Amino acid sequence: MAKANSNVYKRLLGYSKPYTKRIIYAMIASLGVAGVDVSIAKLVQPFVDYVLETPTQSLVNLVPLVVIGLAAIKGFSRYIQEYFIKTAGQLVVQDLRNDLYDHTLDLSMGYFSKSPVGTIISRILNDVGMLQKSAADELVTVVREGLTLIGLIGLLFYNDWRLALVAFIVLPVAVIPATQIGRRIKKYVRKSLSNISNLTSILQESFSGIKVVKAFGAEEAEQDKFHKENWNYYLRMKKVIRYDSATAPIMELLSSFGAAGVLWYGIHRVMVGDITKGALMSFIAAMGMMYGPMKRLIKTNNTIQKAVGAAERVFEMLDTPRDVVDVDEAIVLPPSRGHVCFENVQFSYGDENPVLNNFSVDVPSGKMIALVGASGAGKSTLIGLLARFYDPTSGVIRIDGHDIAKVTQNSLKQQIALVDQETFLFHDTLYNNIRYSRVDATDEQVEQAAKMAYADEFINEMPEGYQTQIGDRGVRLSGGQRQRICIARAILRDAPILLLDEATSALDTESETVVQHALANLMKERTTFVIAHRLSTIMHADEILVMADGALVERGTHQQLLDAEGTYRRLYDLQFRD
Repeated sequence: MAKANSNVYKRLLGYSKPYTKRIIYAMIASLGVAGVDVSIAKLVQPFVDYVLETPTQSLVNLVPLVVIGLAAIKGFSRYIQEYFIKTAGQLVVQDLRNDLYDHTLDLSMGYFSKSPVGTIISRILNDVGMLQKSAADELVTVVREGLTLIGLIGLLFYNDWRLALVAFIVLPVAVIPATQIGRRIKKYVRKSLSNISNLTSILQESFSGIKVVKAFGAEEAEQDKFHKENWNYYLRMKKVIRYDSATAPIMELLSSFGAAGVLWYGIHRVMVGDITKGALMSFIAAMGMMYGPMKRLIKTNNTIQKAVGAAERVFEMLDTPRDVVDVDEAIVLPPSRGHVCFENVQFSYGDENPVLNNFSVDVPSGKMIALVGASGAGKSTLIGLLARFYDPTSGVIRIDGHDIAKVTQNSLKQQIALVDQETFLFHDTLYNNIRYSRVDATDEQVEQAAKMAYADEFINEMPEGYQTQIGDRGVRLSGGQRQRICIARAILRDAPILLLDEATSALDTESETVVQHALANLMKERTTFVIAHRLSTIMHADEILVMADGALVERGTHQQLLDAEGTYRRLYDLQFRD
C-alpha cells in the first residue's frame, strides 16, 4: 500500500517539474508565514516579562507597530504563497487532464467497444476534478502548515526541551489513527468514484437515447436505475464522511493529554523558579499554535488520500496500452492509387471466435467493391481493419504494396474517407462539420463539396446558411440531410479510398435517391468498399464479395452471382420475391 502511494506521489511530482519556479516562490513565501507565527510565539515571553511586568512608554508604543508589521508581512507572504502554489496546482491538473484526454483518443476502437462512454468521461472530469483540489488547495496547506509546524517545534525545544518532550509524548499515538483513517478514506473514495462513473454512464445513455426512453415509456425504469446507483454512491460517501469526521475529535482528545502534561509540569517549574511566567506563557502559546497546524495537516492527509484514490484511477487509464501503434521504422504512405490487397487476414475480438478467417482478396485501384452477407459476417470488421481501427490477429493488408501496419497511422488516414451508417455530426455550424475532414479547406472548396453532395440547396435555405448551428448530433437536420453533410465531408477529404458502411440504410426512398446521386459523385475515380443490405444499391458494383462467418464464400458481378444460384441468389430472392 505504501509503495503504491509512493509511486502515485512520484508521478504527480513529475507533473510538477515544469512549474518548479512557482513552487520555489511559494516555499520562500511560506517561510515568511511560518516565520511570523514562530515570532509571535517567541515574543510572548518578552511581552509578559518586560512589557507587562515593567511597562515603559517606549515599549508600549512599540507594541502596535510590531503587531501591524507582523500582520503585514504574514498577509503579503500568504498571498504570494497561495497565488503561486495554487496556479502551479492548476497547471499540473491541466497537464494531467490533457494527457489523459490525448491518451484516451489515441486508444484503439477495441478499448471504446469495451468501455462505456460515461465511465471515460467520469475519469477525465470527476476523477481529475477530485485530484485538482489536493493539487491546489491542499498543497497550500501542506507547505504552509508544515513549515509553521517545523518552526514551532524548533522553538519549543529551544525554549525548554524538557517541556517539549512532555508535549510530544502524544505525537506518535496521534499518527497511528490518522494513518489508518487516511487508508480507509482512500479505499472508499475509489469505490465512490466507481459509482460516479456509473451515474455518468446512466446520464449519458438516458439523455442520448431520450427518444427511445420516451417512445417506450421507460422514464420510471431509468429513474429507478439512477436512484439506485445514486443511493450506492451515498452509502460509500457516508463511510468517507464518517472517518473524515472522526479525525478532529480524536486529535482534540489526544492533544488534551499533551497540554495537560505541559501545564502540570510547567507550573511546577515556575513555582521552583526554573523558568519565568513569560517563558511558560511563550511555551504554551507555541504549543497551542503547533497543535493547530498538526490537526490541519492530519485533516489535509484525509483529503490527499481522497486525491490519491482518484489519481490511481487516472493513472490506471493513462497506463492502458495502445493496441494500435506506429512501428519504430514506420514510413509515410505516399499518395495512393487505391490498390488494396488482403492477404490471409484473420481477426477476433479478444478471446472470441474469429470474426474474419483467412480472408484474401485483391482489389485493383478505382474499383467499386460491394460487401454483402448476413449480420455478423465480418463486413464492418473488414473495413475497420482497412482503416486500421484494429490490427489483424494474423495476415497482412496492403495499399499499393505497402503493409499498412508499417506506415504511419496519420498518412494512412489521409488516404481514406469514411461514410458510416451512424451519421455523426458535431454541435457546430454546417460549415465546420463539412470542413472537419480537411481543416485547411477554403470556403469555395467547402461549398463545392456541398454541391457535389446535393446539400447546398437545403443549406442555403437555412437562416444563416453555412454558419447555421445544427444542434447536438445534427438534431435540426433530417436523416437525409445529415447523411448528405457526411458525404460532403468525405468528398472534401478527396481520399483515393472510400469506405461506405450502410450509408443509406436508415433513409426513406426519396432521401435515398438523392443520397445515391451524391454517393455517385463521391465514388468517381476512387477505390470504394460498400457495405449494403439493400442489394438494389450495389447491383452496378464492379465486384460483389459475399461473406459468411468471416469468410469469403462467393465473388463476382451481380449477374454472375445470380447465375451461380448460391448464397447471393438466396439473399436476392428474399429481397425481391414479391
